[in-house]
Amino acid sequence: MIIAIDGPAGVGKSTVAKLLAARLGYLYLDTGALYRAVAWKALQSGIRPTDREQVTTLLPTTSIHMQFQHGAMQVLVDGLDVTGDLRTPEVTTAASIVSAFPAVREWLLPIQRQIGQRGSVVAEGRDIGTKVFPSAPFKFFLDADATVRVARRHRELVAAGRGVTAETTSRDLSDRDQRDRTRSVDPLVPAGDARFIDTSALSPDQVVAQMIAAVSTGS
Repeated sequence: MIIAIDGPAGVGKSTVAKLLAARLGYLYLDTGALYRAVAWKALQSGIRPTDREQVTTLLPTTSIHMQFQHGAMQVLVDGLDVTGDLRTPEVTTAASIVSAFPAVREWLLPIQRQIGQRGSVVAEGRDIGTKVFPSAPFKFFLDADATVRVARRHRELVAAGRGVTAETTSRDLSDRDQRDRTRSVDPLVPAGDARFIDTSALSPDQVVAQMIAAVSTGS
């Protein structure tokens, strides 16, 4: 059983996916962590994230694995657990850039699908229902009002100790949306059979309740 959750940044995908996986007893797959892992490796190797050729050249000599300990996801790059290093501002920005490279997306595709073969999975990202798991029996596309998304992301950043302004957060989110929705390979779009949920006025628990209802009724 695979449940696919897609949507732009700031709609609550990660929070909802973690809650849903915990309540169903499924594995939680954050595909964005894989792109962050590639970005981390590029930065560690002294490669500019915008250098598509150098980033692509790095892939054949890179090993990325995900393992799950007591339900928690760990990301290993070349055998090193880098989970705690993947949420820095530098890696976040770099991941947004490298995720638009077709070679990176194709290279990570089999890794994501291998994880999906381990059992029941709640997977979240931006092309889960359209590319990674197009045959997933349950697909959801989350979205929210732009103002709400900016406010949510800004709160997350402040809570993480990052002194960014709301204006900077809004600009970064807009740039990310532009890259995600207009990239040449697997742009962010809802799958044709995805259930749309507007999370603007909903709590994570309310979103999860809608998902569980859909899964339990098979709709």
